[in-house]
Amino acid sequence: MSQFAKPLTQRLYSLDVFRGLIMFLLIAEAAGFHQSFARLTEGSSFYPLALQLQHHPWNGLRFWDLIQPFFMFIVGVAMPFSFKKRLEMGNRKELNKHIAMRCLKLFLFGVLLHCVYSLGPVWELWNVLVQLAFTILIAYAIMRKSATVQIGFSIFLLVLTEVLYRFYNPEAPYSQGHETFGSWVDLLVMGKVNGGYWVFINFLPTAAHTIWGVVCGQLLLNITTESNKVKTFLFCGLLVTTLGFAMDFFEITPIIKRIATTSFTLASGGISILALAFFYWVIDVKGYKKKWLQFFAVVGTNSIFIYLFAETFGHLIFREFEILWNAGLFHALDAYKELILVLESLLILLFLWYITYYLDKRKIYFKV
Repeated sequence: MSQFAKPLTQRLYSLDVFRGLIMFLLIAEAAGFHQSFARLTEGSSFYPLALQLQHHPWNGLRFWDLIQPFFMFIVGVAMPFSFKKRLEMGNRKELNKHIAMRCLKLFLFGVLLHCVYSLGPVWELWNVLVQLAFTILIAYAIMRKSATVQIGFSIFLLVLTEVLYRFYNPEAPYSQGHETFGSWVDLLVMGKVNGGYWVFINFLPTAAHTIWGVVCGQLLLNITTESNKVKTFLFCGLLVTTLGFAMDFFEITPIIKRIATTSFTLASGGISILALAFFYWVIDVKGYKKKWLQFFAVVGTNSIFIYLFAETFGHLIFREFEILWNAGLFHALDAYKELILVLESLLILLFLWYITYYLDKRKIYFKV
């Protein structure tokens, strides 16, 4: 390995695979796999695995709790690459306009998805796309600053989150219920609270995920050795992850995904950095670019489009199929219902994947 690495001049394949894998898991949920797999395996030795594909009910961390942080972090990593190309073709004013429109579209898409879920017009801001619209704006506003300033600002957001929650309810700032600062904001903004205790203000601490992604993306673009980049990722990832779990272990702040506590943001953000280090080292540094990885990479090429498509049509297809069972059309196969629903969800997932494959082969990309 040379002492100085060349600056990156092409797409980062490891990022494509990482993003594609996360999107594949997201559309698998929309296709109904997570739900049907949990029903099928309940009471069996596979049920603990099924639980890892469900959000933790409150204090704790499961694999599925990492998917949104991964998603928001990956968006941050991609921003320096994307904006570098746009600035080469245009100017800062055009980029500012692009960011404003992109965030507005993400916000509107997120709101509309809740209308689809509710089968009618609602004003609900808990969707990941709404969260992403705000975290991108925050990350973009400071991404021209030094890495030290960006990281410092992310720490400020985490400290601010701690202060707001503890000031609002000094006795039980993170109690399971609707007596938290996040629920108060929901009542103020939407006039309602979420039955699962998700809160809109989560974008404030989780903006750190997108900011850290931007910092990592900028490091990847730097002229420094690949080994130094990986070492930096490993050091920072381990440090932040340890700090997050330590806050939970010593009962300073519990790890709670649903209200994005600072300990959760730190732990999940650190794991995101470690995951990037793994994908980057194995794929781009060591050159493990096997053909099968393209199976996941194609899903990431139209990430927002396939997420929206899966959350609407994919979700509705699975729900309509369940209605056929409830109506008794397949009564003779009722004993195999749970297994068939798993297979049906996999077929929907394959259909959704093929859409991304078809679009990628024809170089059709929907940009937001």
